Amino acid sequence: MPSKTLLGALIKKKGWEFPDFHREFRAAGNELARTLKDTRFRNLEMSEATFRRWIAGTVSRPTSVFAQTIQHMFDRPIAELLAPPREGDPTALSQQDLERELAMTAREASDHAASVASAFLSDLSIEQVQEDVRRLARTYNHRPPFDVLREARQLRTDAEALLDRTHIPRQKQQLLIAIGQTTALLAMTAFDLGSLGEATRLARSAGMYAEVTRFTPLAAFSAGTLGMLAYWEGRPSEAIRFIRQAQSFPGVGTAGQIRIAAIEARAHGHLGDQQRATAAVERFLDVDTVECDDLHDEVAGEFLHGPERIARSHGTTFLLLRDGTSAQEHTRRVLELQAGLPAGQRIPRIEAEARADLAAALILDGEVEEAAEVLKPIAALAPDRRAAGLVERIVHVGKLLTTEPVGSSPVAVTLREVLEEYTRVAAPRQFGGSAARLAIE
Repeated sequence: MPSKTLLGALIKKKGWEFPDFHREFRAAGNELARTLKDTRFRNLEMSEATFRRWIAGTVSRPTSVFAQTIQHMFDRPIAELLAPPREGDPTALSQQDLERELAMTAREASDHAASVASAFLSDLSIEQVQEDVRRLARTYNHRPPFDVLREARQLRTDAEALLDRTHIPRQKQQLLIAIGQTTALLAMTAFDLGSLGEATRLARSAGMYAEVTRFTPLAAFSAGTLGMLAYWEGRPSEAIRFIRQAQSFPGVGTAGQIRIAAIEARAHGHLGDQQRATAAVERFLDVDTVECDDLHDEVAGEFLHGPERIARSHGTTFLLLRDGTSAQEHTRRVLELQAGLPAGQRIPRIEAEARADLAAALILDGEVEEAAEVLKPIAALAPDRRAAGLVERIVHVGKLLTTEPVGSSPVAVTLREVLEEYTRVAAPRQFGGSAARLAIE
C-alpha cells in the first residue's frame, strides 16, 4: 500500500520499523540537544501511536521539538515530509535527494567518529602500565609477597579500566598483554603465599590472555608455571604434560627455554627418573647462542630466571634424586653467584632456599654441625618474605633431622626446634597455605 506521506515513504524505503525509527529519532534529538544546547531535545520519547499518526499525516498540531527533530533526521522541511509523496516512484531519489542522503550519511559518520574519539586513550597511558608491570616484575623478589599481591591487584584493575576506554586493536592487545603479565605475577604471588589452588587458577588465566593476544612467551611461562604447580601438588606426570605444552610455543628466548628445562628436571626428579632429570639439567649448561624475547628478557625480573635461580633449582632436583654430591655442587654454586653480586642485586630468598637444600644434602651425609652453620644466615630474612618455596624446604630439613643416625644428636634436636619456629611465623603459614612437596619457581 502506497505511503500517505513522504515521511512514511522514506521510512519504508529504509526498511525501518518503529523501534528502528525510535532509536534514530532519539539519536537525532540528542545531537540537537548538544548542538543547540537545548535540553528539551534530550532523550526524546515518542509512542508508537504517535509515530503512526506522523507517517499517516494525521498530526493536527506538530510539536516544535518533534518537528525539528524529524526535519533534522531527513534534512527536509516538515511540511514536505508530511505532504503526499511525489508522483511516480515516491522512493526514487532525485539528485537533490541523493545529496541529502549523502549529507545524512556524512553526519552519522561524524557522530560515530566523535563517539569513538570520546573514548580516546593516549599511548602514554599504556606505556605507563607497561612500565608499572616491568617495575613490579623487577622488584618482585625484593619485596614481601603481600605487598606484591596488593600492588599487582591494583595494577590489574587500572589496566582493565583503560581497556574499556579504547577501541583501537593495537592498544587493546597491549593492555591485554599487560593484564596477562600481571596475572602471571599474581599466580607466582599466590604460590609464594602457599595458596596452590588460586595460583593454578591465576596461571590458567594468564595462559588465556596469552592465547587471545598470541603472545607466546607468556603462554610458555604460564604453561611452565602450571607444570611447577602440578608437581607441587603431587602430580609430576601431569607436570610433564604441561612442560611439553610450554616447549611447543615458538618465539620463546633462551632464558624462557632454560626455565622450562629446569621445571622439567624437577618433575623427573619427583618421578625418580635420574636419566631424564640429568638430561634436562645438562640441556642448557653450555649455550652457544642466546635468543631473547619480550617477556623473559625485556620485562625480566620474576620472568627472568638467572643463573643463581637455575642452579638453586638443579640443586633441589638432585636432592630429590638423593644425589648429595651434585646437590651440594649446585647449591654451593648459588651461594658463589650471590656473593659475586652487588648487595642490591642479590635475592635473599633464593640464597636462603639454596642454603636449605645444601643443609639437607649435608644432613644426608651426616654433617649436622655443618648444616647448622650453613643455615644461620637465613635468620636475617624477615618472616613476611619467607615464601612457600623456602618454608617447605625448611620443613624438609626438619624431617631429615628426625631420622637416624643424626636424629638423636643434641645439635639436631636444637636445630629442629629453631626451624619449627622459623616456619611457624612465615608468611605462607600466616596466610593459611601449605604444601606437601618441594617446589621450584
